[in-house]
Amino acid sequence: MTTKQRAYLKSLAMKMDPIFQIGKSSVTPELTAAIAEALEARELIKLSVLKNCMDDGRSIAEVLAERTHSEVVQVIGKKIVLYKQAKDENKRKITLP
Repeated sequence: MTTKQRAYLKSLAMKMDPIFQIGKSSVTPELTAAIAEALEARELIKLSVLKNCMDDGRSIAEVLAERTHSEVVQVIGKKIVLYKQAKDENKRKITLP
């Protein structure tokens, strides 16, 4: 992913609300499956790491990206943005520059 593409995805993510919250149990298989499903439907998602989560936001983002085969767009404090291009060209919502 180029810096221009990353900047474009960051601008899209600014207007989004987090759709998942990661809490005390951190990254579970159920959470990973739900995030993978959401990425397939939306392509770009935002997550929020709650204060009671003991893990670092950056490490959580890396683990989720690896497990869901997505890319980390950004991690700012307790917010994570992930992107995964839809496999089916007809379902693609985001066109990268």
